[in-house]
Amino acid sequence: MWLNTTDSPFLLTGFPGMEKTHPWISIPLLVVYVSILLGNGTLLFLIRDDHNLHEPMYYFLAMLAATDLGVTLTTMPTVLGVLWLNHREIGHGACFSQAYFIHTLSIVESGVLLAMAYDRFIAICTPLRYTSILTNTQVIKIGVGVLTRAGLSIMPIIIRLHWVPYCRSHILSHAFCLHQDVIKLACTDITFNRLYPVVVVFAMVLLDFLIIFFSYIVILKTVTGIASGEERAKALNTCVSHICCILVFYVTVVGLTFIHRFGKHVPHVVHITMSYIYFLFPPFMNPVIYSIKTKQIRHSVLRLFSLPHSRA
Repeated sequence: MWLNTTDSPFLLTGFPGMEKTHPWISIPLLVVYVSILLGNGTLLFLIRDDHNLHEPMYYFLAMLAATDLGVTLTTMPTVLGVLWLNHREIGHGACFSQAYFIHTLSIVESGVLLAMAYDRFIAICTPLRYTSILTNTQVIKIGVGVLTRAGLSIMPIIIRLHWVPYCRSHILSHAFCLHQDVIKLACTDITFNRLYPVVVVFAMVLLDFLIIFFSYIVILKTVTGIASGEERAKALNTCVSHICCILVFYVTVVGLTFIHRFGKHVPHVVHITMSYIYFLFPPFMNPVIYSIKTKQIRHSVLRLFSLPHSRA
């Protein structure tokens, strides 16, 4: 019979068996966290400050950067708390709130990537109607829709976490709270919490990917019909950054899913490492991709950092 630990706080876990090296492991993680904050913060600042970037494409990019910042700021405090201070205890309310924001922002990211694909679809397939379709009001509506869809879809499983009794070991597998990690500790029927996330993933993340995929098939068909080689290259170039971000996000999703489903005999540290890659790699890479591949962003970055010299 399990000991009832319903009121006991959960215990977060860093890298099991590597506790003595936690301070050293925290160094690269801290570097990545700071890079994410600086990279995405810079993107948001540039898009707000540079009037040349006041276009739907960059507004959606700002949403992506804000989402990446949200994921980072949600996970960073508990991760560094565990690695630096060995502060493992987390109350139920704080844990469930963290899980809610982590899962909601993952769905938001998928939705923003879909919105960015829609932007490229309109820009390339119906360029003459682009400004009339994607008005500022429409961009705001899309952003609110993406956020509402994610927030409402995750809410049922998180609300249920508050009602479930916990009478198994209260040790979690990561340094942050995930729904699938918490629900394993429940001592009641968890069929709903097992099936519902699968439905959400198939109905949203997978559907988003399929729509993005077929959108780009139509985009490529349209581009190949453009007579001018220079115009073809210009049209494709506006999509390269977005395609790279899509690959980074969905490859990490597939990698994490593959490890969790088929990696039962894989060392636990591999599962933990894949989780960090899933949460840190896309937010780290997205600003890098757009800074390198998007001319307007690159010019804005160069202007930002050359400003002190020009004043001198």
